[in-house]
Amino acid sequence: MTPVKDVFIAVIGAGGVGKAFLSQLEGLSQRLATQSSSRKLSVILVSRSTKTLYSPQYSPLPFDNLSTKLADSTQQTLSLTEVIDFLAAAPAKSILIDNTSSQDVADQYPQVLAKGISIVTPNKKAFSGSFKLWQDIFSSAAASGAKVYHESSVGAGLPVISTLKDLVETGDEVTKIEGVFSGTMSFLFNSFAPTEGSGGKWSAEVTKAKELGYTEPDPRDDLNGLDVARKLTILARLAGLPVESPTSFPVQSLIPKELESVASGDEFLQKLPEFDSQMEDLKNAAEKEGKVIRFVGSIDVAKKVVKVGLEKFDRSHPIAALKGSDNIISFTTKRYASPLIIQGAGAGGDVTAAGVTGDLIKVLERL
Repeated sequence: MTPVKDVFIAVIGAGGVGKAFLSQLEGLSQRLATQSSSRKLSVILVSRSTKTLYSPQYSPLPFDNLSTKLADSTQQTLSLTEVIDFLAAAPAKSILIDNTSSQDVADQYPQVLAKGISIVTPNKKAFSGSFKLWQDIFSSAAASGAKVYHESSVGAGLPVISTLKDLVETGDEVTKIEGVFSGTMSFLFNSFAPTEGSGGKWSAEVTKAKELGYTEPDPRDDLNGLDVARKLTILARLAGLPVESPTSFPVQSLIPKELESVASGDEFLQKLPEFDSQMEDLKNAAEKEGKVIRFVGSIDVAKKVVKVGLEKFDRSHPIAALKGSDNIISFTTKRYASPLIIQGAGAGGDVTAAGVTGDLIKVLERL
């Protein structure tokens, strides 16, 4: 019988995705415990920006009320460097789960991997930052044998990255990637310019999306297009294009120039109705052609062109017919001349965490 092997897990970030992940991790741990040959998962550290809960002796933290215990913890808050050293000294393999969107944490990935610590994360900033950071992450992993998986950095729990990697690694030639990559933008345009009916005023739809929790606290963080640009940067790199950064190709911002520098998100929403006519004109122009506008990202691999912005689509097009806050990503390749399409919920704590949990299972199989 194969001896049970311990794997030590540290979780950074205990917000919406983090809490959902901890719940899924408990279920996974219980399922693995029933399989004689499986690895034993031990959570030895959970942290958020100002709190750390950890087990100095590497004994597992109980799952019961982990989030509450973290909030009540009086243990010294560990710096990221101290967390890395703590994991590196663990008596068995260790995995860092980074559920933050922190650039500071992302910048440390090469050092984490160099010490043999695997990483699972939805953090887009690590893989869409400078091209040098991208190269350093994967060369550190290759040198140490540590694994790094980031399915949820694009499309939450949808199998977007794993599908693209499989296409590339099996020798297919990806010619085009196109889609709606933002749950926020999907929701906004499906309600502002629906395929049937007239939709509401742009400013009213943005306000509604914020009230429903679909946007960032400041909606400009969604409307500037940078979130989509980050996801495209990741996919373009996986498809073989050495994209330097998310600002190195055209990205259309939907923030009126006059409102870019207003002090707050609330002030932005107050003044946005003054600019409704701009979006209304674009919607009407598309309608005259029998089309609707959607906010999409596209990568033309052959021409090496990456761009993010508004495009017009026939009402029957799969991108036009999306519902709610769904994402849709299409891959056109040598093998898939009719595109291979992935569609479904592209945002939300549970589905994002599911992508993270799925990646953790892959790492456990490969350690």
